[in-house]
Amino acid sequence: MISELVLLPAVDVVNGQAVRLRQGEAGTETAYGHPLEVAESFVAAGAQWLHLVDLDAAFGRGSNAKLLQEITARLPIRVELSGGIRDDASLESALASGAHRVNLGTAALENPEWTEKIIEQYGDRVAVGLDVRGETLSARGWTKDGGNLWETLARLDEAGCARYVLTDVTRDGMLNGPNVALLERVCEVTSRPVVASGGVSSLADIAALRALVSCGVEGAIIGKALYSGAFTLEEAYKVARGECAE
Repeated sequence: MISELVLLPAVDVVNGQAVRLRQGEAGTETAYGHPLEVAESFVAAGAQWLHLVDLDAAFGRGSNAKLLQEITARLPIRVELSGGIRDDASLESALASGAHRVNLGTAALENPEWTEKIIEQYGDRVAVGLDVRGETLSARGWTKDGGNLWETLARLDEAGCARYVLTDVTRDGMLNGPNVALLERVCEVTSRPVVASGGVSSLADIAALRALVSCGVEGAIIGKALYSGAFTLEEAYKVARGECAE
């Protein structure tokens, strides 16, 4: 029997506003209002998780850390914080806000020794984001190459990483479907749970990801499809739980 696919609606923040990008490119933002209001709308729709991202920090051009911490503290659900968490201070601040989990990106690629220390110290509260184009990882808000996917995955597995958030950058915000083949390959080489990100455009995509739960796909981050009205979060949960077909 296939288990439920965990859904994480996404709120990406630029200059204090909830936005969506196309393929992670700065300057392609579409704004959707105050991030707390967007997050609360997801909570009202039944969200149990939120993927909350500081894009300014990820791009190294500023910080929305205080705002994100305030949002996290006010929400009655689990929050995964991401963006600009690259040292002890930013990590401890994120965890102190009440975030259930943090997602490391650039730091995991550029500072492996620190990352291994943090993985050992915090265990399941730390996930590593693997943002990939082809087989090449992207860092610094997807503006720089960050090494080979498979080599990095092997290193992080050995360090005991508890979970990966896998994003196909070319599909993020494009509504052209998740990269199922890539997810299957990653799940073949690691026993750690994988959260899929990028490209979800329809309820059929959610059903396809739910079919991969037995292979190791634990959850799916959903952004543009919800903002564009392709389906509702309530509809997505029904498919994620297997209560109805897409």
